[in-house]
Amino acid sequence: MAMALAQHRESSSSGSIDKHLDASGKYVRYTAEQVEALERVYAECPKPSSLRRQQLIRECPILSNIEPKQIKVWFQNRRCREKQRKEASRLQTVNRKLSAMNKLLMEENDRLQKQVSQLVCENGYMRQQLHTTSAATTDASCDSVVTTPQHSMRDANNPAGLLSIAEETLAEFLSKATGTAVDWVQMPGMKPGPDSVGIFAISQTCNGVAARACGLVGLEPTKIAEILKDRPSWFRDCRNLEVFTMFPAGNGGTIELVYTQTYAPTTLAPARDFWTLRYTTSLDNGSLVVCERSLSGSGTGPDPAAAAQFVRAETLPSGYLIRPCEGGGSIIHIVDHLNLEAWSVPEVLRPLYESSKMIAQKMTIAALRYIRQIAQETSGEVVYGLGRQPAVLRTFSQRLSRGFNDAVNGFNDDGWTVLNCDGAEDVIIAVSSTKNLSGTSNPASSLTFLGGILCAKASMLLQNVPPAVLVRFLREHRSEWADFNVDAYSAASLKAGTYAYPGMRPTRFTGSQIIMPLGHTIEHEEMLEVIRLEGHSLAQEDAFVSRDIHLLQICSGIDENAVGACSELIFAPIDEMFPDDAPLVPSGFRIIPLDSKPDAMTTNRTLDLTSGLEVGPATTSGADASSSHNTRSVLTIAFQFPFDSSLQDNVAIMARQYVRTVISSVQRVAMAISPSGINPAVGAKLSPGSPEAATLAHWICQSYSYYLGTDLLRSDSLVGDLMLKHLWHHQDAILCCSLKSLPVFIFANQAGLDMLETTLVALQDITLDKIFDESGRKALVADFAKLMQQGFAYLPAGICMSTMGRHVSYEQAIAWKVLTTEDNTVHCVAFSFINWSFV
Repeated sequence: MAMALAQHRESSSSGSIDKHLDASGKYVRYTAEQVEALERVYAECPKPSSLRRQQLIRECPILSNIEPKQIKVWFQNRRCREKQRKEASRLQTVNRKLSAMNKLLMEENDRLQKQVSQLVCENGYMRQQLHTTSAATTDASCDSVVTTPQHSMRDANNPAGLLSIAEETLAEFLSKATGTAVDWVQMPGMKPGPDSVGIFAISQTCNGVAARACGLVGLEPTKIAEILKDRPSWFRDCRNLEVFTMFPAGNGGTIELVYTQTYAPTTLAPARDFWTLRYTTSLDNGSLVVCERSLSGSGTGPDPAAAAQFVRAETLPSGYLIRPCEGGGSIIHIVDHLNLEAWSVPEVLRPLYESSKMIAQKMTIAALRYIRQIAQETSGEVVYGLGRQPAVLRTFSQRLSRGFNDAVNGFNDDGWTVLNCDGAEDVIIAVSSTKNLSGTSNPASSLTFLGGILCAKASMLLQNVPPAVLVRFLREHRSEWADFNVDAYSAASLKAGTYAYPGMRPTRFTGSQIIMPLGHTIEHEEMLEVIRLEGHSLAQEDAFVSRDIHLLQICSGIDENAVGACSELIFAPIDEMFPDDAPLVPSGFRIIPLDSKPDAMTTNRTLDLTSGLEVGPATTSGADASSSHNTRSVLTIAFQFPFDSSLQDNVAIMARQYVRTVISSVQRVAMAISPSGINPAVGAKLSPGSPEAATLAHWICQSYSYYLGTDLLRSDSLVGDLMLKHLWHHQDAILCCSLKSLPVFIFANQAGLDMLETTLVALQDITLDKIFDESGRKALVADFAKLMQQGFAYLPAGICMSTMGRHVSYEQAIAWKVLTTEDNTVHCVAFSFINWSFV
C-alpha cells in the first residue's frame, strides 16, 4: 500500500497535471507548463515574497488564471516536499550505515564465538594432556623432542618465489583479520558503540606486538587503499617510504618491494627500518586487500650508509581488508603485527617496544581515524577556522610533527652533526649544516640561514606523572617554563634572516597568552592552534611598539582515558599572517607512558598545579598510597634555533642552558602534579595549607547562608562530597578569588570554568580585574567597601570577559565573604554570576 501511494505521488509530481491543495483544502490542477515555470522560480528563490509572486503572475501569462494565494500554497508544498526528500535521503544513508555496522558486529560476534569454541577445545585437550602426563612413568627428559618455529622472514632473492610468498602472506593476514589466528582482546578504554570510531583489539600473547581495528568509512575501497598505502601522510612516525620494485602478480594484483624508515620516539634508542613485500589484490567477494610482510636480504634503500643508523625491525603478516558496502562506503579491517627488536633498546624503554597498546594508538587507530577524517572533510562535515582548507591545516600539523621528529632523531643524511658535549650528557647539542629552510617546494618561500639550525635535546624518565595532565599544564601555563626573549629570538630569526642574540633587545612579556583554535581531529585527540604571546619593548625608543609573538602549535594526547596514547606539545614561530607555505622550525615536548595507568587516577589533582609550584611536591596522605600510582613515562624535549655562523658558539651555550632551565621547570611542575600517593577518594587540596575542595565547598555554602539568609544549594542535607558535587554542577557560575593585593581566582565550578573558557589549572593565573569591563570594575570598586563591611553585596547586570576574549552577559552577580569554620576568619571572596550567557 505504501509503495502504491509513493508511486501515485511520483506520477502526480512528474506528469502533465500537478495537483495541490490550496488554503481551503481543495485540489488545484496545474499544467506541465505552469509547473515548469514555477520550478524555474523555485530554483532561483524557494521562498519568494508577495511582490515576487505577483510579478511572476504578470510575467507568465500561463499563470494568470491562478490566484496569488494558490501560488503561495504551491511554494509551501514544494518546500515541504523538498524537506521530506532530504530527510528521506538522510534516513536512508543512516540506515545503510547502521546496516553495515550491524553486519560488522555480527561478523565480529561470529569470530569471537569461533575463538571461544577453539579455546574450549584447547582447554579440554590440555586437561587430557596433563592427566596423561601425570599418569606416565617414563623419563620425559630422554624422549622429549624440541621444535623450533621457522623464522617468519622470507628470502626475496628469488623473484619466482615472490608470488608464493605474497599468497602465503595474504592467507596469514586474512586469518588474523577475520579468523582466529591471533587471540585478540578488546583494547582497554575503547568499547564499541554507536558513537565509536570502530572496534579495536590487541594481542598480549603473540610474538611481537599486534593490534587490530575494524570500522565503517564513507569512502570507496580504492580511495581508502590509496590513502593507507601513502603511509607518511598519516603515520607520524614514518620518515620515508620508497617502492623499489613493482610488477603485476598475474592475477590482477601487484607486488611491491618497499623500504620504510621510521623515527625513534626518543633520543635514547635508534630508529627502525623495514624491508617488506607488499601485495595488493582483489578477492572473489569484491573486497580489496593490501597485505605486507618482511623479507630477508639487504634491502637497505638508496643509501646503505644512512640505513646503518637504523635497526632492522620485522613486519609479520599485516595489512588492510577493505570491503565495499551497499549504497556506498566501505568496511575496513586493519591489522598491524610487528617485531620491533626490543633487545636493542635500554631496558627501561623496552615496555615501549613491547606494548601492543602503543602500536594500536600510533598506527592502527591512527589509520582508521585518518581515513574517517578524510571522509568527513570530503563530505563537507568538517569546518575549520580562519578560512583555511582542511588539507592545508592537516599539512601544517604533519610538518610540525615531522620537523620535531627530525630534530629528535638528528639523522646524518639530513645534515645533522653532534657537537662535543661538556661532559654532562644531559643535553645533546646538534647542528644541521642545511643552509636552506623551505616551507614547501616553492623556492620563493625559502629562507636562507648563513649558519643553519641548532638543536638542544634531552630525554628523561618521569615517575607518577600523568602525561596528559603535564601536557595540558605546559600548554596552558607557558610562562611557567618558557622565556619570552628566547621565543622572540626564534621568531626574529625567521624574518628575512634577522638575528639578535637574546637580551640585545629586552622585551617585557605581559603574561597574556591567547590561544586561537584553528581545527581539530574528529575525536579531538589533536588540536591545531595559533598562540599569541603579548609583549612590549623595554627600550625607550620602542616603548609603544608591540612585540607580539605568534606560534603555530599542535597539542595531542590530553585525554587521560586514552590507554597507551602519546602526549605532545609541538610549536614553531610563525608570521602573523602565516601563509600556507610558511617555513617552520618546530620545538616541543613528547611524553610517552611506559606502563599501563591505573584506573584510580582522576583529574581532581589538577586543582593544585600552580599553587603547588611554589612549595614543591605535595605531601603523602596515605601509608601505602604511593604504590597505587607507580607509573612511568619518558619525556623528550627538543628545541631548535636558527643561527648565524658568527653566533654559533653563543647560541649553543644559550640553547644548552635554556633547555636545562626548561627541564628544571618541567621537573618542578611534574613534582607538583604527581599524585605522590594522594588517595583520590580523600579529595585534592586547592593549595598546600589550604582546605580540601569539599571543605571549601562547605565554607562557601555556609557563608552564603549566613550572610544572605538563604541556602545556595536549596538543601540542608548536603554534606561532604555530595555538597561539592552539587556545587560543582550548579547552574550559576561560582568563582572564588583570594584577598591578596592582586586578587587571583583559586576555585570555580564547572559553570564558572565554562563562562571564563578556561580550566582549573589556568584559572589560577587569572586576576579578578581581567574578567570585568570598565563599568563592571567601577561597580565592583564602589561596592567593595560595602562587601567587606556587611559581608555581601549585589552587583548589577553587566558584561565580563572570557579568557578567549568573548563577552559574557549576566543578569546579576552576588559577592560574599567566605569564612572558615574554625575561627571565622575571611578565607576568600566568592562570586555567583546568575543567568550568564555569551553575547
